[in-house]
Amino acid sequence: MIPSFLKNKLLKNRTPKAQATSEASKSSTATTYTKAPINQLYRKISGQALDVAVKAKLLGELPVFDTDDQTLTFYVLQDYSRSNSILIDLQTGEHKLPPALMSVKDSIHDVNENAAIIFLHHPKAKDSQLSPRLSRLVAASLQHPDLQIRLVPVSILWGRAPEKEDSLFKLLMADNWQDPSITKQLFNIGVMGRDTFVQFHAPKDLRTIIYNSLHDGQADELGVADSADSRDAKHALVPAADANRELVRDLQQQLHAYLDNQRTTMLGPDLSDRRNLVDKLIYSPAIQHATQIEADEKDISVREARGLARNYANEMVNDYSHPIIRVFDKFLTWLWTQLYDGVDVHHFERVRKLATDHEIIYVPCHRSHVDYLLLSYVIYKRGLSIPYVAAGDNLDVPVLGPLLRGAVAFYIRRSFRGNALYTAVLREYMHTLITRNTPIEYFIEGGRSRSGRLLPPKMGMLAMTVHSQLRQTNKPVVFIPTYIGYERIMEGGTYIGELKGKPKESESLIGLLKVGRKIERIFGNVHLSFGTPLHLSDFMQKFDVPADSLPADRTDTPLDEKASAMVDNIGVKIMQHINKAAVVNPVSLLSLVLLSAPKAALDEDICREQIALYQGIARQIPYSDDTIVTDMSPQKIIDYGIKLKLIERIPHILGDIIQVAGKQAALLSYFRNNILHVFILLSFLAALVARNGRVSRSRLDDIVTQMYPFLQSELFLYYPAHGLMDTLNQKIDNLIAHGLIIDLGDGMLGVPDANSSCYQQLEVLAAPVAQSLERYFMTLALLSQQGSGNLTTEEVVDLCHLLGQRLSVLYADDIPDFFDRSLFLSFVTALTRLNYLQVDKDTGVLNFDQRIDDIAHHAKYVLSPDMMQILQQIASLDDEEIAHAITEISNKKQRKFGLKR
Repeated sequence: MIPSFLKNKLLKNRTPKAQATSEASKSSTATTYTKAPINQLYRKISGQALDVAVKAKLLGELPVFDTDDQTLTFYVLQDYSRSNSILIDLQTGEHKLPPALMSVKDSIHDVNENAAIIFLHHPKAKDSQLSPRLSRLVAASLQHPDLQIRLVPVSILWGRAPEKEDSLFKLLMADNWQDPSITKQLFNIGVMGRDTFVQFHAPKDLRTIIYNSLHDGQADELGVADSADSRDAKHALVPAADANRELVRDLQQQLHAYLDNQRTTMLGPDLSDRRNLVDKLIYSPAIQHATQIEADEKDISVREARGLARNYANEMVNDYSHPIIRVFDKFLTWLWTQLYDGVDVHHFERVRKLATDHEIIYVPCHRSHVDYLLLSYVIYKRGLSIPYVAAGDNLDVPVLGPLLRGAVAFYIRRSFRGNALYTAVLREYMHTLITRNTPIEYFIEGGRSRSGRLLPPKMGMLAMTVHSQLRQTNKPVVFIPTYIGYERIMEGGTYIGELKGKPKESESLIGLLKVGRKIERIFGNVHLSFGTPLHLSDFMQKFDVPADSLPADRTDTPLDEKASAMVDNIGVKIMQHINKAAVVNPVSLLSLVLLSAPKAALDEDICREQIALYQGIARQIPYSDDTIVTDMSPQKIIDYGIKLKLIERIPHILGDIIQVAGKQAALLSYFRNNILHVFILLSFLAALVARNGRVSRSRLDDIVTQMYPFLQSELFLYYPAHGLMDTLNQKIDNLIAHGLIIDLGDGMLGVPDANSSCYQQLEVLAAPVAQSLERYFMTLALLSQQGSGNLTTEEVVDLCHLLGQRLSVLYADDIPDFFDRSLFLSFVTALTRLNYLQVDKDTGVLNFDQRIDDIAHHAKYVLSPDMMQILQQIASLDDEEIAHAITEISNKKQRKFGLKR
């Protein structure tokens, strides 16, 4: 129960005197900010001196206040110091916030403070270390029910280096000297003045905090309150005279905890020396168990097994160095200004809201090696601690490798299947990071996408994250799907070559220097969009997976069937949420339009109209609320593409022509594929109507329903199958509203007049889906011609990959979509999941029935007869050709594997 004497103060009806003063406050302004006559000259001179020595950087968003209300504003800082006071005063003045070092007087409510700053640690605090100003403000709030006070917690970082555990430097600079303030202030100003950061956190209403501290079962305003039972017991045991002090102490502890948590989100947890961390890893109960098993299985001593575990740990463990971080900060600030016109960031505030109380796992798509540095840079510049990034050991090369290890990277082998001890060490290291609340980043695709589409998710790191949370729950885990989109990409030429079969180049310092030569080129803007967070607890509830259900001291306990299914579902949801956060930027939009046109060229007027159409459709029926569509005008988009040298304008007396610049078509297909999922269903519907002239809605619904799972698997579309009809009807109505298809009545749909601009737009809109359907039909034709029970999944994918290469060179303008092996694998996997294909457990060959031909039959509604004939011809291989191709592919894989070893 709430102590009655406090509850009455807070909630009782106001006395006549209080009501009178309240009425008076409504008719006049009671609050004034005035210059304090004493020490004002000192403050002014100190402020000018500090402004010269300290250049503070603002982190996060500034709070927004209603300037017309009568709410008193006070800034809450943890530690008293003159430099902190003056710094906050300078910041409030610079950013037009209520002043910090002006006296605050409200005669009606008995408030008379000589500054608007509350120090939770104050040298003048005599009453059990309680803040005098906070005590007075709480008393005034209890006395005057209409008094409104907002508290703005403020974090000040003199340097952003995480604290070192057991550090001599930390001991020397600790705030437990008899008189530490002057020494530490001089150190901060002299050494850290140019590396100082300030963040104003969201305002807190003092009356709400008080109420929640007293009220049973209410959620605490700051998220750090005691339980209701402990609060009741605490207040019930103290006499009335001490009640205010207990309340202030409770509020002060909440504010302390809140600012401590905010500091951790900005700096990360305290660092352990790398050598000590490795020791803790290999002597943990989980690794001791793993080394014992390794010793027994390999017939070696436990000491030898422990030495092997230590070697594995040394391979992977990060060696965070703040000096390296500062070097990267300055270097990358220069690099991005040289390389990009800008870095556009969307939806970051949703991450900031979760960072205090959650273990953040960033799961971005992987487009470029730049991703590692770019995402960490953006997070760091916005005031949160840098995540530790899981990087492939192929990046652990001389010079570059140690630098990345000292900044963000921990290294893992590209393949370690069958190595139980290595797996145990990696799992334990991940568990250590997660339980220490270290933010983590890993690329769920496993490697960089060469085609611009998302790759199928690799579940290894995701499963380790889930495994850790089921061993021990500290803070709840939340995944942050992150979309990264470029307008030009350094590795573009390399990607095209690799898709065509050129061997992948190993990372090296020489390769880095080669990339450095490209800095003078124009790379446009880069876009980062943080998708809707995915909470692991929600999935655990959905799949009925209990928390803390695995032994805390073991790494080798397997996930059960429900937990494994949950991991698979999380992986797919992450990919879908990355695509939902897509940015339809000028280059991707231009690529989609021009590559859909014959010979990748359009009349400039038609090009503008088509761009405007795509923009209009994407805005009227957004793919997702998280999807961003460029607001650049169609003409500016064209001019921008010319500036980036991706397209060119061909002057013509009958109207200029816009076409893809020489040898840029393959590269532009990469950027088109970044946003293909946004328009794919519209393209499919347009293609069905355009190729047939007339089609019934029921026929259209049947075809799309049967083919949708394959498009969904390839492009990670998030529309659920059970609601697909509503989505299709909405898109059909939108196409009808734009005049691209005609409602003929009686459930029939038709095309506009063949000579109209709408018909031309329909043809362009219909093109993007064609290549996906061509791949599907070619795969189905191969299966049908070879017959059931003759090919394995791997053989089908390999043969389709070869056929796709041949088709692309001969008939498809060398567009690299047909070179991407993962697209054929995605289709075959979807056929297997939907039971169109069955895998023989003994031989691994694929069995199927007539339904394979039924799916292929739908191709005639979209593909031209000529293209279907070409695909059937390409897919016609006799036994000798099949055997030769499989042998050559096998030899190539063995050579590649031998080189890796």
